[in-house]
Amino acid sequence: MSLLIKHPKDFYSGLMYAAVGAGAIVVAGGYNMGSSVRMGPGYFPTILGALLVLVGVVSMARAFTRRGERINPFFWKEIALVLGSVVLFGVTVRGAGLLPSLILLVVASAWASDKFKIGTALLLAVLTAAFSALIFVKGLGLPFAIIGPWFGM
Repeated sequence: MSLLIKHPKDFYSGLMYAAVGAGAIVVAGGYNMGSSVRMGPGYFPTILGALLVLVGVVSMARAFTRRGERINPFFWKEIALVLGSVVLFGVTVRGAGLLPSLILLVVASAWASDKFKIGTALLLAVLTAAFSALIFVKGLGLPFAIIGPWFGM
């Protein structure tokens, strides 16, 4: 890392904001802009993207003038467990159903914590799955199988 950058967190977060904003501008470039009175579908993403780029540039500029703490190392195992549990949910929700998939999601995500206890994780998973089934399937009528065809139901 350069000796000029005094606040790495500001620099890299600003770089991330600027990249996301630039991406929004590029994607919105394919849409009609319209005008401020009659906005087209590309107007809002372009303005929002430009504001994100501006915030990113200001944040990166501050990184050269203010002292700050360095970036801690990434926790790859935890990142992989949380992201993997979301992918696992997406892969299993149609076949296993909402309840088993949510239970897997919550337990696998909880495993990323250094305070992981299987009993607490299972209790939280069952309560979350039951609450989600009541709200989304029964309450809102979303077309999810509570228990999927993999279990013969």
